[in-house]
Amino acid sequence: MYQFSYAEIMEEGVAVSKDRERQVLERSIALLKAAVAAGSYGKEAVEAVYFTRRVWIRFIEDLGNPENELEDELRANLISIAIWILKEIEKIRKRESENFQGIIDITTIIKDGLK
Repeated sequence: MYQFSYAEIMEEGVAVSKDRERQVLERSIALLKAAVAAGSYGKEAVEAVYFTRRVWIRFIEDLGNPENELEDELRANLISIAIWILKEIEKIRKRESENFQGIIDITTIIKDGLK
């Protein structure tokens, strides 16, 4: 029977977490693109706003956790980005903005950085 070392298990755990984060961001991007394609504030926009908001709130919670092992500066930068996205999402929700593309662009950059 093969036994994994602690380091191997931890490394695999990080890889699985990054993959899950990538998948969640890809889903958010897909929903935002569907909202853009629909062209009006309808069901697609509501779903995109709701999902994207939940994702970024969860990321802020994770980044604010003292057990998060990312560098402090990176964590702070990601929290700042998350706050900006949440503000933009709120503007979209209130129909004060249609900046789906800005959120798509930033989310894509973050997603691509998870590789």
